[in-house]
Amino acid sequence: MPGLKGNSLRLKYRFMIELRPFLSLGRFQNDWLNAHYHFSFADYADPARVSWGKLRVWNDDEIRAGTGFPPHGHRDMEIVTYIRKGVLTHEDGLGNRGHTRAGDVQVMSAGSGITHSEFNLEGEDALIFQIWIMTAQKSAQPRWENRQFPGIERSGRWVALASGRTGDGDALRINQDAAVLGAHLEPGETVDFGFKDRFGYLVPAKGRVRANGLLVDARDGLAIAGEERVVFEAIDSSELVLVETA
Repeated sequence: MPGLKGNSLRLKYRFMIELRPFLSLGRFQNDWLNAHYHFSFADYADPARVSWGKLRVWNDDEIRAGTGFPPHGHRDMEIVTYIRKGVLTHEDGLGNRGHTRAGDVQVMSAGSGITHSEFNLEGEDALIFQIWIMTAQKSAQPRWENRQFPGIERSGRWVALASGRTGDGDALRINQDAAVLGAHLEPGETVDFGFKDRFGYLVPAKGRVRANGLLVDARDGLAIAGEERVVFEAIDSSELVLVETA
């Protein structure tokens, strides 16, 4: 499975860029949740899409107004939620309660164990990315926090939203050598990123981009490994989310 480092990674995934179209993702739907799975999750199992480096889950969830995830438990996972539309209300067994709004991010380090709920209490459907990153610190003290990330901060550049890397001091903290980054691009603008000996997974929350010439539509996944430099060029006004991991 992905997770190799250095020359081993480069030999196994030689400069790999793989497009994963939105319509190829796993799917679950009931009366309150419309979910698309970039990786194996719940009853969706694909041996070719179990993880990518330390990235374990990327769910594209639409949550109907007035509904949500009832109390349930997690442990030993870094869970990052990126709100694309609407507001999510979080409550947990540690006594935390907070609202995370469109464009903002929350992090829950499940650590030794935490019970939480996530509800859309508003009058419109909510859209979120739910991102799970494998932890590097088992049985740590569980915690939750959120932060506003104004779009202007991400205009034309990458901003670390959640990170365990050194040098990303303003990002929400996770317990892993990984980062969740965001960028806003207008048509014709570019940002780049290097993935030497690293894994990357990109999803446009909205808009279309070209990645080294490859067209990536909104909500498509792009798996990257070992690429020295990938240039992302916006075709439309675009909102990008990228996970970079060992």
